Amino acid sequence: MIRYGKESTNLGGLFDLDKKKEEIQQLEEKMSAPDFWNNQEEAQKIIDEANWLKGKVEKFEKMIEQVDDAELLYELGNEDNDEELIEEFIEAINSLTENVKSFELEMLLNEPYDKNNAILELHPGAGGTESQDWASILLRMYQRWAEKKNYKVEVLNYLAGDEAGVKSVTLLIKGHNAYGYLKAEKGVHRLVRISPFDASGRRHTSFVSCHVSPELDDTVEIDINPDDLKIDTYRSSGAGGQHVNTSDSAVRITHIPTNTVVTCQSERSQIKNREQAMKMLKSKLYQLEIEKKEQELAELRGEQKEIGWGSQIRSYIFHPYSMVKDHRTNVEVGNVQSVIDGDIDQFIDAYLRSQIS
Repeated sequence: MIRYGKESTNLGGLFDLDKKKEEIQQLEEKMSAPDFWNNQEEAQKIIDEANWLKGKVEKFEKMIEQVDDAELLYELGNEDNDEELIEEFIEAINSLTENVKSFELEMLLNEPYDKNNAILELHPGAGGTESQDWASILLRMYQRWAEKKNYKVEVLNYLAGDEAGVKSVTLLIKGHNAYGYLKAEKGVHRLVRISPFDASGRRHTSFVSCHVSPELDDTVEIDINPDDLKIDTYRSSGAGGQHVNTSDSAVRITHIPTNTVVTCQSERSQIKNREQAMKMLKSKLYQLEIEKKEQELAELRGEQKEIGWGSQIRSYIFHPYSMVKDHRTNVEVGNVQSVIDGDIDQFIDAYLRSQIS
């Protein structure tokens, strides 16, 4: 049995409880400084970091309590040969095991920018209204997932479908490790169902591409030549209040060498939309560089790494049976509704663990 002592406070070196408490104290000292709110963006980052650390300390201390409770159940059940207590012990161990796995995964998200906010884009494939409706279902899925994680979601760009759904949407998902988790969602998501838009009631297959990149701040230097940029302004569409369609506040930036396009219409001000669009461009160019390096490594290892519309990562089958299957890890779930309601952690966890091992 694990005892509550010095050796139990670092989870195999992944989590040093005393050190984390010191870090919280240092952050709280910064938060009590008179000039703390002079830079509101930086202040919010410090608050988020402190809250995240406090949450981890609480979780870790709860696990230590679970270990002590399980140990007591084991000893009492063993002494009295009490089957009920032994069953309680097994349940306690199963619960503890799940909590440790989840905690361990959070600690292993230590790649550069894993802790950053995430920029997530959805683009439907061919198929018109059916694939655009599929994009709106995925949009809702990621919004629900973010809510469950207590992450904030901002819609940076939204282009509505002709009849239903969306032609494209870009979200900024704010929260600690948002990118670390959501990088597991990058790829093509496939839907098979009887289309509600088909009067003949035929089965349709639709595809939506999901692109994820970390939001980068000004401390990260990405070399962008202004001569390589084409900047267009246009009138916003969708949510945005009275300024929508009255001024050219929306901004589209094209990076000509890579043909990377970003658009932003979340703000009423063209200047703010331009600033946000430049952040988005930096993030996408950074992600492109990562993908290029991954491709080169895969080629060196003799692997054929699929890109584009060929890289289907997950299938969501509504008909003729119900199942969601991740093609990278072979994780399958029969309850399709719970998945599209945002219960996607099991897919994310399995993928991230497959990358670690």
